[in-house]
Amino acid sequence: MKKIYSIILMAGVLFSAIACSHDAAEQEIAQEGAISLSLGVQDDVATRATADEILQDAVIKIYKPAYEGLARQYTYSTLPAQIFLPATTGTDKYRVDVTAGERVKENPVIASFDSKSYKGTAEFTVAAGVASTTPVEVIASVCNAVTQPSFDATIAEAFGTNYTLTVALGEDNLVYDSAKSGKDGFFIIADDAFEPEMTWAFAGTLLKDGSSFTKDGKFTVEQGKRYKMAFKYTEKDGTLTLTLSVDKTVTEVEDEIVFEPTSTGISTTKKYETWATHTTLHADVDESMYDATKVYFEYRKYTDGGTESWTRLGAATRVNEGVFSSVLSGLTPSTVYEYRLVVVALADSTETIVDGTKTITTDVAPNVPNGGFEDISNDESSKYPSFWNPASSIIENQTAWWGSGNAGSGDFGYIIATTDTSDYKEGTQSARLQSAFAVVKFAAGNLFSGKFGQVIGTSGGTVYFGRPFVGRPTKLRFWAKYSTGKVTTAGGPEGGKLTTDDYDSGRVQVALGTWTPAKYGGTSESPVLINTTNTSTFVDFNTDAATIAYGDKMFNYTETEWQEVVIDLKYADLKTMPTHIIISCASSYLGDYFAGCKESKLWIDDMELIYDENVTVK
Repeated sequence: MKKIYSIILMAGVLFSAIACSHDAAEQEIAQEGAISLSLGVQDDVATRATADEILQDAVIKIYKPAYEGLARQYTYSTLPAQIFLPATTGTDKYRVDVTAGERVKENPVIASFDSKSYKGTAEFTVAAGVASTTPVEVIASVCNAVTQPSFDATIAEAFGTNYTLTVALGEDNLVYDSAKSGKDGFFIIADDAFEPEMTWAFAGTLLKDGSSFTKDGKFTVEQGKRYKMAFKYTEKDGTLTLTLSVDKTVTEVEDEIVFEPTSTGISTTKKYETWATHTTLHADVDESMYDATKVYFEYRKYTDGGTESWTRLGAATRVNEGVFSSVLSGLTPSTVYEYRLVVVALADSTETIVDGTKTITTDVAPNVPNGGFEDISNDESSKYPSFWNPASSIIENQTAWWGSGNAGSGDFGYIIATTDTSDYKEGTQSARLQSAFAVVKFAAGNLFSGKFGQVIGTSGGTVYFGRPFVGRPTKLRFWAKYSTGKVTTAGGPEGGKLTTDDYDSGRVQVALGTWTPAKYGGTSESPVLINTTNTSTFVDFNTDAATIAYGDKMFNYTETEWQEVVIDLKYADLKTMPTHIIISCASSYLGDYFAGCKESKLWIDDMELIYDENVTVK
């Protein structure tokens, strides 16, 4: 039976006008309330002392309403008896997350037979002016993906104890043998993992003839679910088989996953394998019956009644014994296709269509709004142009997508992002980014997906990077030219500083990612907050964990003529769908460090995302 042990934190009194325990900043908040947290652990623990030990290193994070970022963070040992927060209004709610166990350690063990991880969450409101604190209860439950293999008596009959089962998540694995049948294994899944796959590999030596036997497979797993794996050995028509099933009643997995003996038919194409213009098709083929050199896929656009003709791909690639695949390219985004498997019999060379038809739907292929920079307005300010127009005939150009530093420098008369009607490659104008020495600081001409935040005195400002985006392009293509000189304001990061002997450089960056406001400080719309007065907020997209794909182009002083630029997006993660896109263009690439040449200019025109099958892997 599951037990719940709670550790109650005693409540304090409500903040009032005479309270003296707050710091000066919090005392300025007129409407404030207090909460007390009751933390518990749900598990097969034996004693309250065990629960207390689990919670000892727990991490508690409280998030602001409407996903506006982190409000408080504590470890269990530093958690105050009462927590004061601004009162909520309307339907607004705070969220508290509690993480405990193995996953909060500095170097957690990803795969373990003993070390569990726990997570819990709760939403709450905070009332102002009440005489007592608001109680908030959070129960942390096991959040591992739990594997529980068991071996049927037929395994012992066939192999004795001469077998092992290796279950792995990425590079981390657990090895089961006859003594570990029915034992739970605990795997930590990253919060940002998309459809993580567990793999298994059975290896044994048959008692009857001493021959080796292997079988492997994989299945998708989720946090907080137990995957009960039942292994059985049988002989069927002289073919050795091994069956694995995932017990739906125990794991609550949406679909039962059954690994059948090798047969001939179409096998599953994972969702992440289908892109906007290409996909990978898979099949299992019995090579004792069918010619391994004549395995084909045929495809067509799906229509009611199947009116389209079939197109046959070249012979499928033999990946392993009995396992085949083909890449289907040249597809149309957001389109349903159907496909089928055709095999040729070894006995009489007859062709057979196997397993009926399957369908896939290609990904969407969104593009860059106002990529030609034709739609502008003074919607934001009469002093400088904005790269959107509420009166545009194109819907996506009617609202802000592009942001610029004009919102910070424009009020001082320095326009660092504008249009050029005399120098362009398509349409009637291009975007021209102009660096300047504005007031007392150097400012790079810039244009980016996101919005300007605020000016911080004469020290710098804040920028919110990113716009919502669900798609996986392979390239960013545009036209550009660059003009610059030697650096007029030196500076930059350690190891990469510019001096006045150096020439400035421009830069265009493009990144896809799953950045969240809770981690990166921004908003749900533009999640990455950069504060130019605080270099710790700068993001290196080459190493950033939430960045799925990234590419950039540097411009130097020789690139003074219009050129077509193609930036390859290098993918670090081929399985995760992005939630946001960041495109950043700057006439001085170290503008964040207030370094560069005040004469630098970067022209950009006709920007678009490309979707093709040529995916570059980092």
